This record gives sequence, C-alpha cells and structure tokens, in this order.
Amino acid sequence: MSTILGRRTSPARPRTANRARSKENRAAGLFLLPAFVGFAVFYLYPTGRGIWISLTDWNLLSDPKYVGADNYVEVAKDPLFWNALKVTAYFVFITLGVQVGVALLLAAIMVRLTGSVVVRALLLVPWLVPNVTIGLIWLWMLDANLGFVNHLLGKTGSETHGFFASPDEALLSVSAVNIWAGTGYVALLLYAGMLQIPGELYESASLDGAGEIRMFFKITLPLLRPILALVMVVSVIGSFQIFDTIAVTTKGGPVDATRVAYYYIYQEAFTHFRMGYAAAMALCLVVVLGGLTYLQMRLLRASTSDLA
Repeated sequence: MSTILGRRTSPARPRTANRARSKENRAAGLFLLPAFVGFAVFYLYPTGRGIWISLTDWNLLSDPKYVGADNYVEVAKDPLFWNALKVTAYFVFITLGVQVGVALLLAAIMVRLTGSVVVRALLLVPWLVPNVTIGLIWLWMLDANLGFVNHLLGKTGSETHGFFASPDEALLSVSAVNIWAGTGYVALLLYAGMLQIPGELYESASLDGAGEIRMFFKITLPLLRPILALVMVVSVIGSFQIFDTIAVTTKGGPVDATRVAYYYIYQEAFTHFRMGYAAAMALCLVVVLGGLTYLQMRLLRASTSDLA
C-alpha cells in the first residue's frame, strides 16, 4: 500500500481486475443470449400459452372462451384419463425394467469382452431409425396373416397371434418394440459410465477372490449410480411420451388397451377439437413427470458419486 502526501491510496490492480471481469461477463452474456432467446421463444412462451389455453374452452375454430379451472375439474373426474395414466404406467414399468436390465448386461459384456466400434454402432442403429418406421416394420412383421413372426410360428406348429389386435398382447407388443429400439442406446450410456470406473478397483477385488457377479453388484452398480439415475430419468420421461408407435400400430386399441396418456391428449385436441381440455391434461402430465423425476433423483442420490 503506497501513500501520497500522507494519504493512503488503493492499488490500481483491483480496478483493472473488475474491468476485465465486467468485460468477461458482457461477453458471456452475448454468447448466452441466443440460448436465452431460444428458451424464451420455444419453451417459456409455449408454456405460458399452454397454461392459458388450459383455462379456456377452445375448439381451434372459434375464439377461446375462458372457463377457469373447469377443465382441471373434468380431468380429475375423467375415468378415461386415469385409465390412460394406468396404461402408461404399466407400459413404463415393463419397458424400463426390461430395457435397463438388458442394457446393463450388454454394457458389462462390452466392457469385459469387446470394445469394438462396430458392435457399438450396431447397437445404436435401431435407436437412430425413426419410431414411425420402426412401428410400420413391426406392424408388418407381427401381422396375424402375413407377418414373418406368425409365419415362423406356423412352421413350428404353434398358433398364430394377433399381437397388436389382442387386448392382452397389444401393450406387451408395443413395449417389446420400444425395448428393441432403445436398449442399444441405453447400453451405450451405461457402457460409457462403466469406462469411468478405475480398473484398479476390479484388480484389488479380484486379488481378494471376488468373482465377476460379486464385483458387478459391489463395485459396478454403486459407482454407476449417477449415470444410472440419468438413464432412469430420461427413460421414464421418454416412455411416458410414447405416441408415434401407438399411432402407427394400434391407435389406442383394442378396447383402450394401448390408449396411453399422450395419445389420449392427441385425440382430445385434434379429433374432438377440445384443445383447452387437452392442454389441461398435458399440464397434469407435466406435474406427474416432475414429481417422478424429483423422486428418482432423491432416491438414487444422482448428485453424489462414490468415486472420490
């Protein structure tokens, strides 16, 4: 600290640092501006618009009529909406359980046996194909009369199945199609997480006599928790948003066996022209997904890792 005429003066360095920091903040703001504009235009404004529409009676042809919370009251009393939620929850339970289980197995096999780029590319191919195309392919393959799968069943002497036409088999068939399409992508995410686990841990466990299965449950799964939490959250949200496969294959049938929440919202909005009611259901679904996401993050402790 220097003095001039007995007065203490402040060094110039803090002022220079403040100016530099201010310039950096302005530059950062400029770089972030496009993202903020995109968020406001494509997320914030549509959300606000959707909330307003949910408070109206709007048939897309005339001006919206404000009805307050009437749509939400109707949603609470609508048995079809609750049935759609139940069907969706059942679909998510089947898809998530099988998909994550098979993906964990595939990822562990790749880590232990092969890291081939070709294998990883083949696993990713079904996920890259549009869901509409996948739905059409499997609709033809599982057709009761001309489908390849039923042709093979007939050759073996088994009875043919109307996979998408049976109330008992339709939802399971849709789940199987989505499991086939998405398991490879989930396996690659888990594979990338497993590669971050230090190999020394497995070497030490092996020297102590631990087998592959014991190391998987005692080392791999606990250290994979943050990635597994991400996979679970993304998979649950994606499964709740199932629409295109249903629209192509079953159209919500037979007998509402596959009418999931998203497809019911679509029907109310663009078939029955009840956009206000559809918006109210969509916002209720957002609340459900938000609650499930929060619950998963807390239960899986996604923000913490055992890797130190």
